[in-house]
Amino acid sequence: MYELLVPNRVIYGCETFREVGGQAKALGSKAFIVSDPVMENIGLVARCEQYLQEAGVPFAKYTGVDKEPTDVHVNEALDVCRSERCDVIIALGGGSSIDAAKAVAVMMTNEGTISDYVGNARMFTKKPVPLIAIPTTAGTGSEVTKVTVIIDTKTDVKIMISQPALLPAVAIVDPLLTVSCPPSVTAATGVDALCHAIEAYISRRAHPVTDVLALSAIEAIIGHLRRAYENGQDIEAREKMAIAAMKAGMAFSNASVTLVHGMSRPIGALFHVPHGVSNAMLLPGVLEFTKDSARERLAVIARLINPQLKDVSDAEAADALVEEVKQLCRDLHIPNMKTWGIDKAAFDKAVDKMAADALASGSPANNPRVPTHEEIVALYHYCYDYEYNTKTVSS
Repeated sequence: MYELLVPNRVIYGCETFREVGGQAKALGSKAFIVSDPVMENIGLVARCEQYLQEAGVPFAKYTGVDKEPTDVHVNEALDVCRSERCDVIIALGGGSSIDAAKAVAVMMTNEGTISDYVGNARMFTKKPVPLIAIPTTAGTGSEVTKVTVIIDTKTDVKIMISQPALLPAVAIVDPLLTVSCPPSVTAATGVDALCHAIEAYISRRAHPVTDVLALSAIEAIIGHLRRAYENGQDIEAREKMAIAAMKAGMAFSNASVTLVHGMSRPIGALFHVPHGVSNAMLLPGVLEFTKDSARERLAVIARLINPQLKDVSDAEAADALVEEVKQLCRDLHIPNMKTWGIDKAAFDKAVDKMAADALASGSPANNPRVPTHEEIVALYHYCYDYEYNTKTVSS
């Protein structure tokens, strides 16, 4: 039996941001905006406030979410939301703001702290405050997932929680909100979406519906991410990327991510590398590690994006896919961990904990080739100064 969990309503298209007022009014009597300083500075929070005022919806706000959401952000926002007696939440921003808002939505009605729910040690038994998720990047897909990722500041672990209660009630996907993304953010979030789609397709938990979503997303991302990166005003490319990121989110939320995300979270938690960047740093190397155990599926992807590979072997096609991902990373100027500036001595000291945290997350168990602790340590070292120009050769 397969199951597909998505928000009750997805509103998509240019200028759909203005729908937030009506949607908030239908779901509650006072809105709580969760966002970040960048969205405040570029005026998107003010536009959200304007749409709420036009709909006659009073509001409060918290705009303190950082590049990586922490339990501190969640608790600060939760205090404001409770004191203001808000009953509908609006997440406006990238995945960090949306993930923080998801945590606030469930903790408004459930007991304990967000960390208590890791690994489904506890379930959210009470219905959350309804959440409207409005992404401003084309990457995380968090607007359509039942997942939140929060840094536990007591343990320096990036915790992932996946439960149906975390699904937004409404997703509003307006591609025009991504036009303000600088090239570096467009690149990192776009490769994050590509990771979601590839991992969902090769996951041990993949199923026919997630396969369709994942393959459609991959084809669109390969065809349009470079365009969005090179010209942020390319509206067609922005539209294609926004819907691809949403499809990729639906795919991985229902099929799970695998080894890239498992290894990525500790990099973000310990070295404060943005999530999309840390995924991009790992994707080519992890595909090399995995490809001999996923040749058939990787070959399907390769032939989808390059029909000229239709007559080559699966092994050759899988190698070609890894080469295409490397070329994409070169074109987008994705750094490795060394060029990003992660100190080698600090990295070496942390790598054993990182491997343990990656395994504990559960995501590596969904990979076609399930790694050992030692293999993850070796992969971290391999990816630290990974060269995207190195030729991939099938074993």
